[in-house]
Amino acid sequence: MAHLDIPDPIYNWLVDYFSEHQHSTRFRGSMSQLLEITASIIQGSVIGPVSYVVSASDLSTSTPGNSMFKYADDTYVVIPACNASSRVAELDNVAKWAVTNNLQLNRAKSVEIIFENRRHRSQPCYPPALPDIRRVTSIKMLGVTFTNHLSMSDHVRDVIARCGQTLYALKVLRTHGMSDDSLREIYKAVVLAKLMYASPAWWGFTAASDRQQIDALVRRGVRFGLYNAGDPTPSQLAEDADDILFSRILANEHHVLKPLLPDKRSHGYSLRPRRHNLSIAMKDDDRNFITRQLFKDIY
Repeated sequence: MAHLDIPDPIYNWLVDYFSEHQHSTRFRGSMSQLLEITASIIQGSVIGPVSYVVSASDLSTSTPGNSMFKYADDTYVVIPACNASSRVAELDNVAKWAVTNNLQLNRAKSVEIIFENRRHRSQPCYPPALPDIRRVTSIKMLGVTFTNHLSMSDHVRDVIARCGQTLYALKVLRTHGMSDDSLREIYKAVVLAKLMYASPAWWGFTAASDRQQIDALVRRGVRFGLYNAGDPTPSQLAEDADDILFSRILANEHHVLKPLLPDKRSHGYSLRPRRHNLSIAMKDDDRNFITRQLFKDIY
């Protein structure tokens, strides 16, 4: 915090806030002695997540070409195939940073996933396993499960199972007298929200079978009277979510996804009106959110 350009009163308040924290445990009527906490994030506090962001702001990769993405206390190191030999060095870099910052890299909770391109018929050559790091074929990132083939089947199956449990709970609530209007509100706020959570990140990677399963779940809600047949379909909801996110990126120069957009067009001649004024290069993977939005409605 001392490296930030913040007013002295705010800094002094932070020092006071983090000082002299103590902890005790109550178990079966017995209370342990109070012990001072010298390093911790206070869970549930407003300043807690921000404090971690500040602490992790100087954590970066050690090898050019590698990338690091951080969200709260989740950290992802992305290493291209050409830099596979740098994996051990990157782990050591994170471990050294953790020691310097009074933290510890938990290797038991760390995993490695190797993403593959199914379109390449050649058999991939895997690098050797890392010591004390599990290699997995699927990983949950911020609530979305991705497989090493970028398939969304695992994610869709998991979300549908949890939504099915909520549907059953709503049926039970109906038998106990809850009104249909309240049930519909809960369905939209819980089931649909859970079903379409972060859809711009994964909807483009769904297969036809995945979307059929999602549609089938929504039809169950229609049969139960929790959703109207004329309401937006999952595909329409996903498209609306894409449009809203893309509009927010265009309108906010400081949006975290802004650097992923191409430069603005520099030519002076007039073209058919488009939803954006960005340059368009050769079309790449149309499953990607940015690519889908750049090429939407231009043909």
